[in-house]
Amino acid sequence: MFKFFDHLFSQRSSPSKSEWQPLVRTVAEERAHAQWLAQQVYLNWAGPYFKAYHFCKAHITNGQGLRVQLLQEAGRQGAVFFYDPSIGPGNFRHFFDFLRDRVLALGYNLSTSDQRTHRQPRYTETIYKHFLKPPPKDCSETGRCNQLFGTVSIDLVTINKQPGFIRFLSNPYQDAIFTTAHSFDELMEQVLNLPPAPAEVQAKIKQYAKG
Repeated sequence: MFKFFDHLFSQRSSPSKSEWQPLVRTVAEERAHAQWLAQQVYLNWAGPYFKAYHFCKAHITNGQGLRVQLLQEAGRQGAVFFYDPSIGPGNFRHFFDFLRDRVLALGYNLSTSDQRTHRQPRYTETIYKHFLKPPPKDCSETGRCNQLFGTVSIDLVTINKQPGFIRFLSNPYQDAIFTTAHSFDELMEQVLNLPPAPAEVQAKIKQYAKG
C-alpha cells in the first residue's frame, strides 16, 4: 500500500493526458466551509498532524494517530498528510482548503486553484491543487524581495473519488534577488501549531464528515 501511495505522490509520476481545469467551489460549498472555519473544526486535525510531522522527523512511530511522511526533492521540502477514515471525506476537503486559508493569512497570494483527473488502468486519480506565491515586496534591510517560504503548493489527491492524502510543499526561489526563504519547519509551525480541539469542537466532526 505504501509503495502505491509513494508512486502517487511522487512528482516523477507519468504525466496525465487530461488537462488542468479551474477548481471552483459552489456557493453552498463556500458557505459550508465558512461555517466549518467559524466552528474551528480544523482544531481536530491541525495539532495532531503537526505532532505527527515532528514524530516523523524524529523517526518515532507508534502505529497510532495520524500519519505523515516527509518529502524532500530538488530543493523542495514538504509533507504528506495521509487521510484517516475517522476524519471523513468532507472534513478532509475542508482541511485542504483550510491549509490554503492559513497560507493566505501569512500574506500569500493565491495564484491558481485547479483540478485534473487521470484515468489509469486500475484506478482513477484526481488531483485538486492550490498554488500560492509570496507577494512582491522589498525587504527593507537587504533591498531584496522577501520570498517568505517560497512558493507553496497544496494538493489533495483522491483515488476512485476517495481521499488519499494531502501533499503540502514549499519551493524556495534560489535567485539572489530574493531573501533567504524561511524553513518548512517554520511554515508548519505557522500553519498547524494550534491548540487541541475542545469537546464541543470534536462533536462537530460527524456534521461535516460526508461533505
